[in-house]
Amino acid sequence: MGTQIPTVPSPVAPVRSARSRLPVRTLVGLLFLVAATFAPVNLYSQHLFGWLLGPNYGREVLWWVLTFGLYGYVMGVERRRLASIGLSRPKPLDLALGVFAGILLVGGMIVIQIAIFPLLHLRTNMKADQAIMATPFAYRLLLVTRAAVAEETLFRAYPIERLLSWRGSRLLAGALSVAAFTYAHLSYWGPAQLIIVGYGGIVLAVLYISRRNLWANMLAHFIADGAGFLR
Repeated sequence: MGTQIPTVPSPVAPVRSARSRLPVRTLVGLLFLVAATFAPVNLYSQHLFGWLLGPNYGREVLWWVLTFGLYGYVMGVERRRLASIGLSRPKPLDLALGVFAGILLVGGMIVIQIAIFPLLHLRTNMKADQAIMATPFAYRLLLVTRAAVAEETLFRAYPIERLLSWRGSRLLAGALSVAAFTYAHLSYWGPAQLIIVGYGGIVLAVLYISRRNLWANMLAHFIADGAGFLR
């Protein structure tokens, strides 16, 4: 009768198993992204707070609630630092690339409007643009700031970081970020404008994945939206 040799489990197997399951805390955290993408946040916020703050400022409240709620979730539930979603001190190169990405966004939007839209017989949603420009400058400044902070947190930093931790795929993390960001703008801006939004989503996703610094993304986003609405 031969001697039975005990088997030693392969160290690779647990890693693959862990990678195959999305952690529950991450899954719950991604609900913030789902809410920002599919829920009519502006409408709900206006109904809840418009009577107190007016229709413009009332639309912004729930976006801040979602954003700071996610920060609280990261620190309180996940027990992780905000640096885990890119909120760490930016290096000079981060800020320089943030400015460069902002300029690239503005230049790309101009090219799309001048060259791509006429080629595809599309038009900018002027009603939506005019509605925003008709609001006071102070509100537009808040709008641009909120978009930079909230959208880069909800659509970029958290989902990209957690999906990278889960699967390690930059393509998957970036693609989900771009898809969610683009779809979230459909209801207000319409399908034609999604070409611009999709382009912006790609540039911002690449910027975040390359630098992993949320401040750089917020700066680029602020420059792009500010060029359009703070004039």
